[in-house]
Formats: sequence, C-alpha cells, structure tokens
Amino acid sequence: MEQRPSPGELCLDHVAHFVPDLNAAARDLEQLGLSVTPESAHRTQHGPAGTSNRCLMLEQGYVEILAPTLDTPNAQRVRERMKRFVGVHLCCFGTPDPAAEHARLAAHGFEPEPLVHLARTLPDGTGVRFNVVYVPPAKMPEGRIQYVEHLTPENLWREGLVNPLRLEAAYVVAADPAEAAARWARFTGVLPRREGDFVELPLARGKIVIGSRAALVQLLGEAPPPPALAGYALSTGKPGEKRRVVKLPPSLGGIWVIG
Repeated sequence: MEQRPSPGELCLDHVAHFVPDLNAAARDLEQLGLSVTPESAHRTQHGPAGTSNRCLMLEQGYVEILAPTLDTPNAQRVRERMKRFVGVHLCCFGTPDPAAEHARLAAHGFEPEPLVHLARTLPDGTGVRFNVVYVPPAKMPEGRIQYVEHLTPENLWREGLVNPLRLEAAYVVAADPAEAAARWARFTGVLPRREGDFVELPLARGKIVIGSRAALVQLLGEAPPPPALAGYALSTGKPGEKRRVVKLPPSLGGIWVIG
C-alpha cells in the first residue's frame, strides 16, 4: 500500500485524539476488535517532545491516540486543547514536499514554525521519522492542523498491525463555514466546493468537510462548539457499505462515521 502521496498531491494522512490515558483509550479500541500499535514517545531535533502515542494503522491513513507525558511546551499545548474536551484535536495532511508547503504557508500569512524533524522509536527498536510543519494555534483555531512527510512509512504500516479500514474524511465545526472554508483552502491549496449544508475540500485521498454546529449535529448526532474538529469518516472500501454513526467511548471522545 502506498501511503506517501505523489508529487503535487495532498492527502488526508491522519487525525489524532488527545486523551489523558493512552492505555485506556487503546483498550477501548481493542475491545472494538481493532489492532493498536504499542506505545512510543515523540522526540524532535531539540529533545523529547513530551507526548507519546499509540496508533490505529489503516489501509489508507491512520488514527493517532496522543497523550501528554512530560512538562514541555508541546505537551502543554495538548493539555490546553483537552481542557475544552477529550477527543479529536489534530488533522494532518500528507505531503511529499514539506519545504514547499512551509514556503506557501508563509506566503499566505500562516507564520509556520521552523520545520520539525520528529521521530519515534518503537518497542522493537525500529525507528520512524517524519518532517512536520506546524502553524501557531490562532492561525488554524479548529485544532492542530499540520503537514507531515513520512520518511519511513514501511516501519509504520506493518503486516499484522493494519486494520481493514480507510480514513475518508475529517469534520470541521465552524461558526462561519464560508470563512473557515476559505482559510482551509488557503492552507491546503485546494479549491472548496459546496455540498448541501457543507463545504468540502476534496483531496487526492480523503476530504475535509466543514459545516456549522447545527449541520454537523444533524449529521453526527453531536458536535463540540466551534471552532473544533468533531470526528472523522472511515470505510472498508467495499461498495454498498451501509453508513452508520458511532459515538466513541469517553476515553477517546469524538464520532466515527462508518461507510
């Protein structure tokens, strides 16, 4: 399976739940019959990032379960997000050229931070490495919205740990969906389109769906106050799959749309 997008393409790479108890969240996913990766800690070129994760690897994309573990600025940002709610707080786009995305974001006024070289060491000693582009929280207030370049995808999507699901969409709650869509369009370089009560940004793989809280409550059953991420869509990739909405346990927060 090819997880790294081709030159010129942008994909929905992963979403992340910010949670206080990593293992409790993982246990709840395992009780749903899913495989979850072992815990590993993040580090940057400057030292420990202060967070650890476990992941739900998918046939397309993945879902990250992330928890603060140390007293670092990065961990504090995660704790600040969780003061609003436990749930989905991160949406990440996959790119083969983070330097170009960084330059484009700077040109559009997003003030990206210097490129971060992120790494984790898995329990078996295997290393995974990424280049990540962050912007200040105020520039994309719906969550931690970022770019990633996978340098070692073969060490993440490994046989026996990939679940038969695909990440298809992320849902964005906005007070002014038109304004949010225009800003997300500048962030991604993707033209938005109106789809009923929502605005969508179609990607090479996956899409972003932006709507008012009322529209997302109608679709999902519940949604946090804007600005926020409400949940995401998964599919098995099988034609005719029946759509259903799943409210996740409190350990995870958020909503799944399956199918």
